[in-house]
Amino acid sequence: MATSFKIVTLGCKVNQYESAFLIESLINAGWRQVSKDDEADVTVVNTCIVTQRASCQSRQAIRKAIRENPSGMTAAVGCYAQVFPEELSGIEGLGIIAGNTEKAQLPAILRNSLGSCGSCLISKDFRKETPFDFLPIKGFMDRTRAFLKIQDGCESFCTYCIVPFARGPLRSLDSANVIRMLQSLSDKGYKEVVLTGIHLGRYGIDLDKGVGLKGLLREIGREGLPLRIRLSSLEPNEIDQELIGMMASEEWLCRHFHIPLQSGDDRILKKMNRHYTAREFAGLVERIHKNIPMAAIGVDTMAGFPGEDQRAYQNTFSLINDLPVSYLHVFPFSPREGTAAAGFPDQVDQQVIKKRTGELRDLGKRKREAFYRSCLGKEFQVLVEGRVSERENMVRGLSDNYLQVAFPSSRFIKNSMVTVRMEGISEDGIIGKSLV
Repeated sequence: MATSFKIVTLGCKVNQYESAFLIESLINAGWRQVSKDDEADVTVVNTCIVTQRASCQSRQAIRKAIRENPSGMTAAVGCYAQVFPEELSGIEGLGIIAGNTEKAQLPAILRNSLGSCGSCLISKDFRKETPFDFLPIKGFMDRTRAFLKIQDGCESFCTYCIVPFARGPLRSLDSANVIRMLQSLSDKGYKEVVLTGIHLGRYGIDLDKGVGLKGLLREIGREGLPLRIRLSSLEPNEIDQELIGMMASEEWLCRHFHIPLQSGDDRILKKMNRHYTAREFAGLVERIHKNIPMAAIGVDTMAGFPGEDQRAYQNTFSLINDLPVSYLHVFPFSPREGTAAAGFPDQVDQQVIKKRTGELRDLGKRKREAFYRSCLGKEFQVLVEGRVSERENMVRGLSDNYLQVAFPSSRFIKNSMVTVRMEGISEDGIIGKSLV
């Protein structure tokens, strides 16, 4: 009988892409994927350590996998295994610990480790000349939107962030393979692809011909593929007027920016090693909104960074409150071993962090509702992703500007682009009416 496996994925879109590669590789090797509730011969936990909470969730997922599959093998892979393998080696019953340097070889590592006893630690340090691991995939199982990892690594070393240690130096997938993958995903029927990376705005800096992100987008545009392209997170100082203009004029490029702010206080930004000011960030958001009024502008922000007094926090709150931001992702600061900020003085009390996090999340809800209200009465192309209710014939989907839309439809039209007029706001998003 075929070897059974399941994969538990935590964290970012890059992790999700790498898990999809592993799934395809194991199925192509004759393995059988089982559901999350079934026992498996091999369980892979693709870990995340971007926050303390993510680390805790990764450990919990590993222990759960060992407990629920006592006769099978459990492997911990990814960022946690890359940076803190010794922590994971203390978990009894864990069979394989493999870092991000081993992602491309992971299918072979799993196959070769079947039936072996004891634990196996496979984690090498990144080298400056570490190449980009091209992990080609054909699809994303049940997803209507595909992710495509085109960049890896980060060298920014923000003082709160462990990611450069987990992901290594900047490296990129060459544009020819990007186009080839987009063509393949289009041929498979995908209508939206999200270009993703660890530091997407630095795409191409390591490539000989120096094709940056804008150059890549121009190449994609010339192909005329029947796809819409969405960009994942971009740093504020990597979004210029040319990129804004492209998004304003190219219908295939989703009107959606996700921009990390982290703090609206210049003193805190400097301590974070973030290379922009609050005023520069505000100017960027205002330019985007002026050029693309219906663009979604998502913002990451952090509460409770060391030294964030009430004035600094209020600067952040007021900056976001005054800007046409569409939604927030709010993170409480948590010290990460191995980062500079973990040893900074003036650590903020946990109860204060909790209070500020809650206030920022409430602000985010108000911002999202205001953005939704600005879209009422307007028409958008919505990619249908699934059903909301079989009984009420309601389907759900996503617009190019990141509206979560539900609308009545007498037939199931998953993976179709439908013109929808926005007519009302619900608890989960927007209620629309199909115009076809």
